[in-house]
Amino acid sequence: MASRPTTAFSFTSSLLPPFPPLRRHNLPFYPRRLLLSASLLSSQPTLHSDQQNPSVNSAQFFDAWAERDMRSLPSPDLEVIELEDLPEQWRRSKIAWLCKELPAHKHPTLVRVLNAQKKWINQDDVTYVVVHCIRIRENESAFRVYSWMYQQKWYRFNFALSTKLADFLGKDRKIKKCREIFDQIIKQGRVPSESTFHILIIAYISDGSIDDACVIYNQMIKFGGYKPRLSLHNALFKALVSKTGGESKLYLKQGEFIYHNLITRGLNVYRDIYEGLIWLHSYQDSIDKERIFYLREDMKRKGFRESVNVLVSIMRAFSKEGNVEETEKAYLELLEKSGNEIPSRAFVCRIELYGKINEPMKSLEIFQGMKELNIKPSISAYHKIINVLSRCKKVDLAETLMEEFISTEMRNLMPAFLDLMRMYLDLEMHEKLEGLFVKCVERCRPNRVLYTVYLDSLVRSNKIEKAEEIFKEMIENRTIGTNAKSCNIILKGYVKAGEFLKAEKLYYIMQQKKYEIEPNMFEKIKRGLVLNKKVKIEKKVSVKLDEEQREILIGLFLGGLEIESDEKNKNHIVRFTFNQDSEMHKALRINIHERFNEWLTLSDRSVNYENEVPYEFSTISHLYFNFFASQFRANGQNAVPKLIHRWLSPCVLAYWYMYGGFKHSSGDILLKLKGGNEKDVERIVMSLKEKSLVCKVKRKGRVFWIGLQGNNAESFLNLIGDYLLDFERKNDEFLGVEES
Repeated sequence: MASRPTTAFSFTSSLLPPFPPLRRHNLPFYPRRLLLSASLLSSQPTLHSDQQNPSVNSAQFFDAWAERDMRSLPSPDLEVIELEDLPEQWRRSKIAWLCKELPAHKHPTLVRVLNAQKKWINQDDVTYVVVHCIRIRENESAFRVYSWMYQQKWYRFNFALSTKLADFLGKDRKIKKCREIFDQIIKQGRVPSESTFHILIIAYISDGSIDDACVIYNQMIKFGGYKPRLSLHNALFKALVSKTGGESKLYLKQGEFIYHNLITRGLNVYRDIYEGLIWLHSYQDSIDKERIFYLREDMKRKGFRESVNVLVSIMRAFSKEGNVEETEKAYLELLEKSGNEIPSRAFVCRIELYGKINEPMKSLEIFQGMKELNIKPSISAYHKIINVLSRCKKVDLAETLMEEFISTEMRNLMPAFLDLMRMYLDLEMHEKLEGLFVKCVERCRPNRVLYTVYLDSLVRSNKIEKAEEIFKEMIENRTIGTNAKSCNIILKGYVKAGEFLKAEKLYYIMQQKKYEIEPNMFEKIKRGLVLNKKVKIEKKVSVKLDEEQREILIGLFLGGLEIESDEKNKNHIVRFTFNQDSEMHKALRINIHERFNEWLTLSDRSVNYENEVPYEFSTISHLYFNFFASQFRANGQNAVPKLIHRWLSPCVLAYWYMYGGFKHSSGDILLKLKGGNEKDVERIVMSLKEKSLVCKVKRKGRVFWIGLQGNNAESFLNLIGDYLLDFERKNDEFLGVEES
C-alpha cells in the first residue's frame, strides 16, 4: 500500500463516505440515479441569476415547454470512480472529508484547502468531489472545485464532466458560470452538447439577455449542427417580440431565421409566429410589401384567421408608405372583426396615412372621430396628430391640440413639444420657440435634442451671446452634453458673427473629439483671421486623456468596467457595458459616449441619435489605457490599485456610484467593488472616513459591498452632486426622440 503523505489536516480512519459509493462504469447521468432530478430542480421556489440586483421580470419570456424539454435532452456519459475501489484507506477518508467540508466554505478558504492537498490529489479524486457537490445541489461549490482543477497542470479536459456541470449551472440560472464553461469547451476544440446549448439559451431568455440568446441559438445551428426543439424556437421568438416596436424591429432578421428553421425542419408554425413576423415588418423603416403578402397568404393556407393585431400591423405598414387602398381595406376588415371596440392604434395609423399624403384636415377629422366614438385619445394619437399638423405648418391647430394634450396631464409630452419647436424653427417664429422651450423645461426632463433645436433658433436669430450661454449650459450639464450637430451650429454662429478666434478654438476641440465638421468651415475661419490680422499658427491635434476622463475611468473601473488586452499591439481596449433596465445606466451611457467620443471605434462613434447609442461600445486600442490595465487588472482578475485612497475625488465617487452602485428605497447607498482584498477595502474606508463618511462593508464572494446609511448617505450625495447625472424620471419622460 502506498505510504500516506503528510498533510495539514488530520483524519480519522472510521470516517465514512458522505454518500453510498458509486460503482466504476460508464454511468449515464439519469436524474434518478446520480445527480439531482429534473423534477427536484424545477420545484425550487426561485431561480436566481448570478448577476447582482436583477430587475428583469423573466416570467413574461419564459416558455414552460422549453423548460420541460431540458430534462429529456441527451447528454454524454460520465465515468465516476467508486471510493471502495481505491486501495488506500487514507485516500478514501480524505476524499470523503473533502466532500463534507468544501461545500461549507467560501471561495478563498475552499482554494486554500484544495491547495493543501496538491501532494496527493489527482483528477479522478477531484472529479468525484465535483460530482458529489452537484448531487447535493451545491452547484456553486462544484464550480469552484472544477475551476481549481481546471487550473492544475495535471488536468486533462473531461467533456462529460464539463457538460454536466454547465447544464446544472444553467438550470440553476448561474448564467455567467455556465457561459464560462461553455466557452472553455469551445476553446478545447469541442462542440458543446445540445443540452448545454438549449439550457444556456433558455437561461439567457429568462434573464432578459435576448442578444446573447440569439448568438448562442445561431451557434447551435451553424456551429453545432443541431436541430433545436420546437419549444426552443418558440421561446426565443416570443422573447424577440416581447419588447416595444422600436426595440424589436432590430430583431427582424433573427425572427426570419427562426421562421426559416421551422419551415426547413418541417416543424409546426403556429399563428403567433406569423403575427409576430408581420408585426416586426410593420415597424421597419423600409416596408417589404411582398414579404408581408406572402406571410398573409401562408397564414390562410395553414387555416389561420387574421386577428385584430395582424390587421393593425398591416395598417401600420401601409400607412407609412401612404398606401390608402391597402390601409383602408385592412381598416374595414378590422371594423367587421372588432365592431365598436376599435383599438386606438388603428386610428393612429389612419392619422399617419393622411398625413403622408398631405391631407392634415382628414387626419384631424379622424382624431376628432375618436372622441365621438367615446374612445379616449392615447398618447400616441396626440403625438401623431400634432406631428402631422406641425409638418403641414397648421400653427393654430397644432397649438390648440398641444394645449389640450397638456391639460390631460398625460406623460411623455416631449415629442409633441419638439414637433412644435421644429415647426416654429422652420417658420422663423423664434420668440414662440423660446417660450415653448421654457414651458418644456418646466414639465419635461431636458435633453440634448431639445437644447440643440433651441440653440439652432438662437443662432439663426443672431443671438450669439445667448447661444453661447446655452452651449455652455449643455457642456456643464452632464445629462445633456454636446455632439457634432450642436458644435457645428455654434461654430456657424461664431463665423456668422465674426468671432473667428472663438471659432478656431472650437474647431480644434471638434477635431480632437473627432466630430464631423461641415465642409469649407476651416477655410472660412482662416480667411476671417487673415482679414482681421489675427493669424495663428495651426496646431497639431493630439488626442490625450484629460484629467476628468481619467477620473471617470477610475470610477467606472471600481464599479466593474472591463478592460481587454490587444495581443497584436500589446495595448488595451476599454469595453463599456451598460444595463438596459437601469435608468441610471441609460443616462450614463449617453454621457460616456459623448465624453469619450474621440476614443471610440469608428462604428461606435457613428451615431446620429441619442436613442441609437448602444448599450455596449468600446474604445480603440491605445497605449494610454495600459496604465489602467496595470492598476485594475492582476492575473486576469479585477484588482484595486494600492494608491486608490488618494484618487477618490468627488468625480471618481460619482461615476463609481452611477456605474456600480445603487440607492436603496430606504435612502441608503451601496457601492459595489469587484476585486481587491480586505486591505484595499480598508484603504477606501479610511479615505471615506477622512471625508466624514462612515460606512460599513460586507463581502459576498469576490464582491465587496460598501454601504452608507442615514446622514452619511445624504452627505455622500451632496459630495458628488456636481457630477451626478439627472437620471430620475420626471412626470414626463421622453423616450426614443430622434434629431431631425
